[in-house]
Amino acid sequence: MANNPIEGILDVGERSGAPLEQTGWRRYFSFSTDHKVIGVQYLVTSFIFFLIAGLLSMIMRGELITPPADLVDRPFYNGLFTLHGTMMIFLWIIPSLVGLANYLVPLMIGARDMAFPTLNAIAYWIIPFSGLLLLVSFLLPSGTAQAGWWSYPPISLQNPSGHLINGEFMWLLGVALLGISSIMGAVNFVTTIVCMRAPGMTYFRMPIFVWTVLSAQLLQLSCLPALTGAAILLFFDLTFGTTFFNPFEGGSPILYQHLFWFYSHPAVYVMVLPAFGIFSEIIPAFSRKPLFGYRSVAIASFGIAMVSIFVWVHHMFASGTPGWMRMLFMFTTALVAVPTGIKVFAWTATVWRGKLHLDTPMLFALGGVAMFVFAGITGVMMGMVPFDLHVNNTYFVVGHFHYVVFNTITMAIFAAIYFWFPKITGRMYVEGWGKLHFWLTFIGANLTFFPMHPLGLQGMVRRISSYNPQYADWNIVASLGAFLLGMATLPFIVNIVSCWNRGRKAPSNPWRATGLEWTTASPPPVENFEEIPVVTSPPYGYGKVMTNEP
Repeated sequence: MANNPIEGILDVGERSGAPLEQTGWRRYFSFSTDHKVIGVQYLVTSFIFFLIAGLLSMIMRGELITPPADLVDRPFYNGLFTLHGTMMIFLWIIPSLVGLANYLVPLMIGARDMAFPTLNAIAYWIIPFSGLLLLVSFLLPSGTAQAGWWSYPPISLQNPSGHLINGEFMWLLGVALLGISSIMGAVNFVTTIVCMRAPGMTYFRMPIFVWTVLSAQLLQLSCLPALTGAAILLFFDLTFGTTFFNPFEGGSPILYQHLFWFYSHPAVYVMVLPAFGIFSEIIPAFSRKPLFGYRSVAIASFGIAMVSIFVWVHHMFASGTPGWMRMLFMFTTALVAVPTGIKVFAWTATVWRGKLHLDTPMLFALGGVAMFVFAGITGVMMGMVPFDLHVNNTYFVVGHFHYVVFNTITMAIFAAIYFWFPKITGRMYVEGWGKLHFWLTFIGANLTFFPMHPLGLQGMVRRISSYNPQYADWNIVASLGAFLLGMATLPFIVNIVSCWNRGRKAPSNPWRATGLEWTTASPPPVENFEEIPVVTSPPYGYGKVMTNEP
């Protein structure tokens, strides 16, 4: 809250560092402690890894366009598969959302900076270092890790090359460091939101995006230590000969699965909750209506976070789990649909009879919501034990997962970048290029990932580089969609890069949005506000704007 001890420390301490000394593009290559610079660093770095991971996926889809394995050898394909999933999750989606939250949360709550600016910078610089560790594994004689992004033992403990430093070694080291970075960030976000809100910024005056970031980061604090610890113990098994997860020496690979999924299923909500927050900011702005059921949507964010802690075993229905456990976790999995449905209903009611403005951010938001509804339907199907056992380890799972992580979350990230681009740069993007990017992405995403559902129902197993010719037709469609999806990124790059410095100057509030971040300059000054604002009204109340009155 206002006048808290953390704010006082920042006033005389860390806020007087690098941001005041560096200007222009050079500040993005410095150890800056300005949350806005760090936010852009996160976004640009994660987007570079997104391009690399996307290239890996296009090579895989190039292999899968024909039934025989005739493009790359199988060990290399397994390495592509492992690093694609790892980079998309741990180096694109999570860091890009952290970057958006880094930039926006202090502005949205009326704070000068994050609570711990130096810790914030350290958490960022771990990201590129960890990504380089993963990429360097391609150059090792043993090749990169081949056990998938979940790295199940005993497969991940195999080391036919005999080299101590192999691909799995690098993977475990990189993932453990990424976990430490995320825990640092979670401590920072929770402290900032709880302790550094402007006067009058009560919890039920916070924007929904802030609610979703708080919920996601509490999940990180609660669950991420399990995955980080599992990665460290598996690293010990691989490197020092311990036997935590080695079944041939009395260890338990099932224990690893429990530790992995105890975080990695809530991780889906760590990713999707901020995406929901983005939808909740953009849809009211372009509907010219307040968000329907604000309090219910805010509470639903915490409801999703709480229930998601108790659903991890539904990934293990085929791992010999007892019947009572299957029934319990089938129930909790279905229960997640209740608070999620509240959010979908609120977005629908907000759009209903609104004065819609279908600019690029709104198109991405509506497209993301529509595809999330489809992902939610298939998710409820997979939460049911009999159906899950039928489609386990098939392409149906791959299709569902990508409808969540790409068709929902990545669409939300693009929506956010377009929406807050004028705030970050002070410039406008080219609307025509933005809409071209949307339609190519929307069509390409559905062409790529929808065919995976019928393929899975027909029995095509995932993680293979060759397959029965009976699956060829749908795989051709998916591969052509993937190539279109790769091309869709080009207008985005051209648009953002060309408009960053040379685009038309943005009005102070081009979308007529009501968030507190739109009351300061674009781009914001080093300390965000000339005076700490006093909040006198709730968010999303069109005609009832936030004020800067002392």
